Amino acid sequence: MSGRRPSRSRRRRQLRAGEALVLVAVILWVVGRLLHWLAGHIWIIPVTLAVVAAGAVLWHHTRIQQAWQHQASARTLCYPMTRLDQLHHCDFERAIRDLMYRDGCTDAVQVGGAGDNGADVKATDPYGRRWVIQCKHRRAGLAGAAAGTPDLQVLNGTGRPVHKGDVIVLVTNGRFSKPAQDFAASQRLHLVDRATLATWAGGQHPLWEVLRTVPPPRRPNSLS
Repeated sequence: MSGRRPSRSRRRRQLRAGEALVLVAVILWVVGRLLHWLAGHIWIIPVTLAVVAAGAVLWHHTRIQQAWQHQASARTLCYPMTRLDQLHHCDFERAIRDLMYRDGCTDAVQVGGAGDNGADVKATDPYGRRWVIQCKHRRAGLAGAAAGTPDLQVLNGTGRPVHKGDVIVLVTNGRFSKPAQDFAASQRLHLVDRATLATWAGGQHPLWEVLRTVPPPRRPNSLS
């Protein structure tokens, strides 16, 4: 009786193994030829290393220049209210983040979105205080709906226990209802209405100088 013919799966494995051996042989031949060529052109190695080193230095220098330019641009950042009114709500959150960065909060981040637990922007100021900011954008500005207590209640419930904030803020380019103002005062929440936002966004004063009664610094700082 003749032996069984190899199964298709076995033949495929044998074929792949043969192809792998051929590929390894080709790679070894190419490497051998390259090493043989380099042996006759040894000067290529130091030249290549010098080019790579010069490229790395140039890349590093470019990154430093870009960082300096970004910081210089951030220090002079300002937004007229007409510009803020025109923004999409996500861009409004990013604008608030950039203003915090301008003020020296180098870790400022925009985190708004689904599951943000009431925080749209978080940042640590140069004095070590953690800021948790919720943003309420109104395309109609003062003519839009007033931000009310429901928004503040969510922020109040998460700002300190969840986000570990020291300064809990709600920012709007519009206005706040009277109950919202009363609730904020009772819960040590800070409100940035249109007038306060205009002062902050249009000038060079950090938010903690524009607001009143913010918590004291957590740590000494050269700005103290």
